[in-house]
Amino acid sequence: MRLIFIGPPGVGKGTQAKFLVEQFSIPQISTGDMLREHVRNQTELGIEAKTCMDAGKLVPDSVILEMIKSRFTEDDCQHGYILDGFPRTIPQAEGLDFILEGLNQKLDSVVVLEVADSIIIHRLSSRRSCRGCGRVYNLLFDPPQTAGKCNECNEELYLRDDDNPDIIQQRLSVYHEQTAPVIEHYAQQNLTKSIEAAGSIEDIKSTVMAALS
Repeated sequence: MRLIFIGPPGVGKGTQAKFLVEQFSIPQISTGDMLREHVRNQTELGIEAKTCMDAGKLVPDSVILEMIKSRFTEDDCQHGYILDGFPRTIPQAEGLDFILEGLNQKLDSVVVLEVADSIIIHRLSSRRSCRGCGRVYNLLFDPPQTAGKCNECNEELYLRDDDNPDIIQQRLSVYHEQTAPVIEHYAQQNLTKSIEAAGSIEDIKSTVMAALS
């Protein structure tokens, strides 16, 4: 089972992907995690990526795609994988198409998690982070035992800049601008499965599983 998960920040891609990791025994591939691993291990691609980052530049698509190509050949990907949050742009999608063709692989589905921006803003702006240990709480789903204090270390909880409603709206605007064409790219290949992601975690899980069965 080879899948892509697409959806706005805060929609729950990671949570739903973890269910499928257990169900199908396939890895979840996050480009951010992959990039950090290459940099940490000082691979050739990691050194090239770090050079870009140290110069304040974005890591080129070509480097990320080479990392993905290498990852696809590892043993745990033989029965499939879940790409979480990649590709984000048409050039990335086209680069991925080229890699898959070269490896004689095909995607099974592109799962598109959809939810209204207002719900995303409400969810993310309800997150609070601990100044001490860094634990993240959500006042809607996972509130602390004592208001404003961390359960683990009793330090103060605060609203990160990234979770400010104005910043969230900016992130959503970028997502819609960049990713709508990617969804259409895969829709033309009859790969997209749109999932309404406003319900409970269990309801969304059931809908995703039904769409993939």
